[in-house]
Amino acid sequence: MSTKGLKDDDSGDHDQNEENNTQKDSEKEKNDREKPQSTTKRKAVVPGPAEHPLQYNYTFWYSRRTPGRPTSSQSYEQNIKQIGTFASVEQFWRFYSHMVRPGDLTGHSDFHLFKEGIKPMWEDDANKNGGKWIIRLRKGLASRCWENLILAMLGEQFMVGEEICGAVVSVRFQEDIISIWNKTASDQATTARIRDTLRRVLNLPPNTIMEYKTHTDSIKYVWWQGEGLKTYFIKCIYSPGLF
Repeated sequence: MSTKGLKDDDSGDHDQNEENNTQKDSEKEKNDREKPQSTTKRKAVVPGPAEHPLQYNYTFWYSRRTPGRPTSSQSYEQNIKQIGTFASVEQFWRFYSHMVRPGDLTGHSDFHLFKEGIKPMWEDDANKNGGKWIIRLRKGLASRCWENLILAMLGEQFMVGEEICGAVVSVRFQEDIISIWNKTASDQATTARIRDTLRRVLNLPPNTIMEYKTHTDSIKYVWWQGEGLKTYFIKCIYSPGLF
């Protein structure tokens, strides 16, 4: 706040003091302008009175993209929208009861549910050394499987400590995909326990195909589909001997 008008000085040094005050005010206003917006503290989400707290706070996210359009990490981050954060069972149901079910979504749409502070991006510090279990579903199963998966995650049924980062349901034209992300792809015992729990909570048939994919591999694949493929074709044009 500017100090102008709050400190009128009637002493003999009025001119000098006014000049000093003006200079201080100018510096104060400059500093205020240069303060990053992120310094504003957001109100912490906590369970309400008599509510049942969860072990971790979680955040719902939503994203939608145009099929066939290359997606960079920057454009993906701009496209993903935060729905809200909750800290208790009751707060979860208040969000969830007003959300469209995955089976009713259209196009390339995704719901994400991640621990508060973790963005649903491969590059996030909590995700970068991890991976995900992927299950492809025929149409009509996404809503039930998604609900069973997130309830198991919120209820800490996976029993792998802090390894779980979040879960995603991806609605596509001919199939739907659900996945659960964990922090450490190299921990085979943990990934195996997550797989077995996933089979149980989703009541999957024994012959269900489950794929584990590291986020490092996912990043390489997206790079190849975009810049890598472009670079390859440029080399082919200028180096006919490659064929």
